[in-house]
Amino acid sequence: MTTPAPLHEHLCRHARERPDAAALLWYGRAITWAELDAMSDAFAARLQALGVGAGEPVVLFLNNCPQYFVAHYGIQKMGAIVCPSGPLNKAHELGYQVGDLQARVIVAASDLLPIVEQVRGQAGSTLAHVFAVHYADWLPEVPNLPLPAELQAARAAPRIRQADCEDFEAAVQSGACPAPVARGMDDVALMTYTSGTTGLPKGAMLSFANALFKTEVTAQANDFTQQSMVLSVAPLYHIAGMLMGVNVPIYAGATQVLLFRFDPQALLQAIATYRVTHWYSIAPMNVACMQLPGAEHHDLTSLQRNPVTSFGIMFTEPLARQWQDFTRGSCLSYEAAYGLSETHTMDTGMPVRAIRWGTQGKPMPGVAIRILDTATGAELPRGELGEITVRSPGNFQGYWNKPEATAATLRDGWVHTGDMGRLDAEGYLSFTGRMKEMIKVSGYSVFPEEVETLLIKHPAVAQAAVVAEPDAAKGEVVKAFIVTKPGQSLTAEALIAWSRENMATYKAPRHVRFIDALPATGAGKVLRRLLKDL
Repeated sequence: MTTPAPLHEHLCRHARERPDAAALLWYGRAITWAELDAMSDAFAARLQALGVGAGEPVVLFLNNCPQYFVAHYGIQKMGAIVCPSGPLNKAHELGYQVGDLQARVIVAASDLLPIVEQVRGQAGSTLAHVFAVHYADWLPEVPNLPLPAELQAARAAPRIRQADCEDFEAAVQSGACPAPVARGMDDVALMTYTSGTTGLPKGAMLSFANALFKTEVTAQANDFTQQSMVLSVAPLYHIAGMLMGVNVPIYAGATQVLLFRFDPQALLQAIATYRVTHWYSIAPMNVACMQLPGAEHHDLTSLQRNPVTSFGIMFTEPLARQWQDFTRGSCLSYEAAYGLSETHTMDTGMPVRAIRWGTQGKPMPGVAIRILDTATGAELPRGELGEITVRSPGNFQGYWNKPEATAATLRDGWVHTGDMGRLDAEGYLSFTGRMKEMIKVSGYSVFPEEVETLLIKHPAVAQAAVVAEPDAAKGEVVKAFIVTKPGQSLTAEALIAWSRENMATYKAPRHVRFIDALPATGAGKVLRRLLKDL
């Protein structure tokens, strides 16, 4: 471990030692360490000039872009708190978060300003200052990767000029430096909103020390070095994308190829063009890349590490072998981790020389995991199913202004996750599902993730998600939402019959509905609550 220092100090160090080296590559535009450091300094100074104080929340409302890094580290340099809000949020969702934080300042993409204005118009809104980010500002004249439609539109759109909305680009090009701010490693640096174990979204307060700890162990577990070429496409506002994109490459001093969003053509071209060595992906991304016509013509042999998160599609051993064959190299692909916002994620990691499929790996160094009986709270022996609890230097400081919720989740230094799982004899963790999403069928406990894992073994099923359906006789039964593979046909009756042959009868779906796509977050996590609304 290094001498404890906030991650923005690692950014400053790289700027001193290698000022002209590329920190970010944005569709062919190189942004150096010196530029990233200077612009984040200027933004920190501008926030101070506005009267933003240490410990004050500042909201980020934008997609992947270099400006995200500048804002994130500028906020932390002057001691304020980074508060990401997913750019898919609508006015009521953004308004709830802004209201909970009592936030005065927001950094928002120009195409999202109508939503920001709706929030500012709400009674009691505290938003007083808006920085508008124009995505096209840092794009090169001739991009070397395919631009998504949103960036093409941004290039054609006029710059937003409003009296009450400041141009982010002008703010970060001032060359100003912030006044020194005394902040300790245990001070809150980041607040990510999560539903936690229950209820409305809550701000999980994470400190400089929490972020540094998880960043260090993640970098070491996945062999990130200064020589790594990292591809970042997972949403930076999501805790996993933030760890693997905003934090780890900055800590390691690695060059990062940044994409606005996932596009298989741009992604494969980026790997081949920049000789990418590390890519954190979500399982459907791997599948989409392999299905792209002409994908085999891209040289992907530079890939060394590809940690994968199973959302919607399970990343199984056969799929990993298929991906390794597809890349025609020595790429190690494996289930990335188990983790949650309250622990700055990555509580487990997969030992790449001893991969155990169907698990999320072993606890990371410095992380302790216990499985507790949900009725008694007693620790259970290896192999038994119970609630996952976690203790580590990554554990959050509590929920913002929610002392009761904090007390329920954070007890004696342990985060009670509300997740169910088991540890095997060798210490590998298997995550089974969320306690609150558990389906009770005639008294039997059914975990959605387990049924979904079995359903996607059917040769015609591309994706599956299951929810509880009320039933007069059994209390609840399983209802499945199915996305079929292209060119495949399947009936509900055939899938139900197949399920009864391949899983316990009480787990088998009683109802099946076919849909074109599963509703999901920007990070790819299936939103079962929206399926229930269907």
